[in-house]
Amino acid sequence: MSFSCRQWQAGPVAAAGALVVALTVGPAQAQDKTFTMKITTPTLNAALDIYAKAYGAAVEKDSGGRIKVEIYPASQLGAIPRQIEGTQFGAIQCAIIPPEFFVGVDERFEVLAAPGLVTSAAQGHRVAADPAVQKFYLGLGAEKGLHGVAVAYAEPSEVVAKNAIRHLADFKGKKIRIFASEFQSASFKRLGSTPVAMSPGDVMTALQQGSLDASVAGVELLSGLHFYDAAKYITLTNHAAIFYLVELSKKWFDALPPDLQQIVEKDAAGTVASFQQRANDIDSAAAKVWTDNGGELISLPADEQADLLKMLSSVGADVSKEKPALAEAYKMVSDAAQRNQ
Repeated sequence: MSFSCRQWQAGPVAAAGALVVALTVGPAQAQDKTFTMKITTPTLNAALDIYAKAYGAAVEKDSGGRIKVEIYPASQLGAIPRQIEGTQFGAIQCAIIPPEFFVGVDERFEVLAAPGLVTSAAQGHRVAADPAVQKFYLGLGAEKGLHGVAVAYAEPSEVVAKNAIRHLADFKGKKIRIFASEFQSASFKRLGSTPVAMSPGDVMTALQQGSLDASVAGVELLSGLHFYDAAKYITLTNHAAIFYLVELSKKWFDALPPDLQQIVEKDAAGTVASFQQRANDIDSAAAKVWTDNGGELISLPADEQADLLKMLSSVGADVSKEKPALAEAYKMVSDAAQRNQ
């Protein structure tokens, strides 16, 4: 078979045209692809899930709808360990959860839960924004399927109880639910209580059935999930701070086009920065919801509150001293707290 000169020239021209089309269509198809972003939180009407809504709205807007966000508050996608596992494996794209629940991934996640680090919301916001804290937490878990994009302060840690805790002595003998944190476990043992690690979704039933006497939590979670139906008394211990992490599935993040990767990272940090005053307002509103529904907010006598904080002040150093990596992480957040008083 022979080709004319015109036929021979047409082959390369057609091939070149096909290559141009392929190179043009490939990026266009990537630009047209829609990604689903499921965001999970353990709370309802609290800073975590209200942040999730604001973050999701920003992502949808800035991505031009190329990322479709679905919000699942109140542990709708399973207990917290399942939420974390789902994020690691990519079934869930984003989890917004307090860091101490990630201790199964790396025990250093819990250092922000150490008692006595933070004494005010303003300090909590500054500690969360500290460059050393940001660098440490956003990189933690990267080898185990997580991609951190934000660290934020939520609210003080308090204690809800079926029977009022009005004095330090009232903690003795109580079975108290804690977050999955060795710092919390050690703290309540010092107060004479029996600590029990448990996810939020199981706590109300345990209080109603009497298998728990009390629980560590924030007012926002307690009001949002109507805990006043099971226990009426919150003792404002303010013994520690509740922070939250915004963790993406690394598998999902790595599959995003570069421009969308930048958007989900930028919007996570930007939403935190614009959310601080709103977070304080959410906390105040939650306290009002609690009292409006027959709940009581209790403060310990001033001298006993001072004694409580003194008793717990060395927990962080004592728990971490035998574990070099944990001790280093605790020193980092402790130094950040000192810098940001």
